[in-house]
Amino acid sequence: MSGYYPYGGAPAPVPPQPPEDRGSTALRTVLIVAAIAGVVTVVAGLLIVFRSPQEYGLQSSRDTLNLQAQPKQTTQPEQAWFQAPANVPPPLPQITPAPPMLPSTPIRIVIKRLGINAPIKSVGLRRDGTIEVPPSNNANLVGWYRNMSTPGEVGPAVLLGHKDTSTRPAVFARLPEIKNGDIIEVKRQDKTTAVFTVGGVEQASKKTFPTQRVYGEQQNAQLHLITCGGDYDRTTGHYTDNVIVYATMTSSYRS
Repeated sequence: MSGYYPYGGAPAPVPPQPPEDRGSTALRTVLIVAAIAGVVTVVAGLLIVFRSPQEYGLQSSRDTLNLQAQPKQTTQPEQAWFQAPANVPPPLPQITPAPPMLPSTPIRIVIKRLGINAPIKSVGLRRDGTIEVPPSNNANLVGWYRNMSTPGEVGPAVLLGHKDTSTRPAVFARLPEIKNGDIIEVKRQDKTTAVFTVGGVEQASKKTFPTQRVYGEQQNAQLHLITCGGDYDRTTGHYTDNVIVYATMTSSYRS
């Protein structure tokens, strides 16, 4: 009995095997050999480079990197100290001075960038002829030399403050950090505030103090701040230098 085929007809014939293509086999052989030769060439090249990296600019040695030779990065130039003979006038800021005001006793000084906000006390002369300084038991007190101009009045107004005491920093501890162009405000008894712009900062030996530059007559309203600087002499109990800030009034407003 013949086999049963659900869809009728005879079993499907088996397709004959195609004859072997000798050309295709030869081509594949050539490609495989070429690929192997390429890999061998690349590996050999890498070995040559790794054996002599300096010849190909690939040498990496931390010992050859001199970090000290790198340029110093600074975000802001340091303040240059004003230097001049004692008879040279005070340095002025690069801004037009404001017209002077009538006299009025100063009561407070504010230098926001340095975090200074301190009351002002009137001081005069000692018996030996030197200017009084604020009492050392009040580290946040500034002295105004009352024999000179008031801040905002024509001429130099002189304010003095301690750098430190025996136990702590004082009101003008950061004064050497002040920079040209910084703003100083002095609040006055007449409810006005005189605004000064820094024009120069000087560190001078106490032996060659620039008296004329600090106390001499001026044609505009100036503010001169004085504190100690330089090295501390344990023999005398005093610093060797003074730090002097020269500022000119450039505006004012009602407090």
